Amino acid sequence: MSIHATLKQLGLSDKEIRVYLALLHAGPSSVRTLASSAEVNRGTTYDILKILIKRGLVSYYHQDKHQYFLAEDPEKLKGFLADRIHELEESKTAVENIIPELKSVYDRAEDKPVVKYYQGVKGIKTVLNDVLDVMLEAEDKEYYVYSASDIRQHLYDGFPNFAKERVKRKIRCKVIAMGSGGQLWGMDERKWLSKTEGSPTYMLIYHRKIGLISLDKQKQPIGMIIADPGLYQTNKMIFEYLWKTLI
Repeated sequence: MSIHATLKQLGLSDKEIRVYLALLHAGPSSVRTLASSAEVNRGTTYDILKILIKRGLVSYYHQDKHQYFLAEDPEKLKGFLADRIHELEESKTAVENIIPELKSVYDRAEDKPVVKYYQGVKGIKTVLNDVLDVMLEAEDKEYYVYSASDIRQHLYDGFPNFAKERVKRKIRCKVIAMGSGGQLWGMDERKWLSKTEGSPTYMLIYHRKIGLISLDKQKQPIGMIIADPGLYQTNKMIFEYLWKTLI
């Protein structure tokens, strides 16, 4: 790893690194001289020097009414690293302490509907991935689908192994199909609402969310995820009632 990359990993900014390295090469320098060699604005250079002094990497002295800055022995980088580690440990503890409060805010926010839109093959893959990820964490690993024959041929263009991945994760699904076709892949059941009439929208009903997949005017796939427990529960109840009435 290069010197620049290593210093950046320690937490120094690009301009801080330029000023620090320029000072190492030049030796004791005035702000004007250092700003010129580091190619950093003079005011910014002075602010950076104050930061580097606090970090123990730079010191200064006065001579003939002028102020000169010089880099400390690079061994001081070890002390700077130790301070950074200590700061990160403190930050870790602080984060752990505030997570419960933040989670309570997050949980309350989950009760508010959130709608996300996706376009193209990659967008549909995002919707399908969300189904797998959400259901893997759900206590009841079963979701429902209204399968539309008009959409089915475009559904897995970006995720051809979706069904195999679903089975691998032991996620079950029930499908009410509209239009001809469709097949079983394992851990799924299928009933038909109609084998002649299709539908322009494919719907997934999964753990507090609704996923919708359809085509735009250019016949390109578009997707939507609606995170709304109430909407999910309503559609789940309708699906379960309809499922019982179908043969």
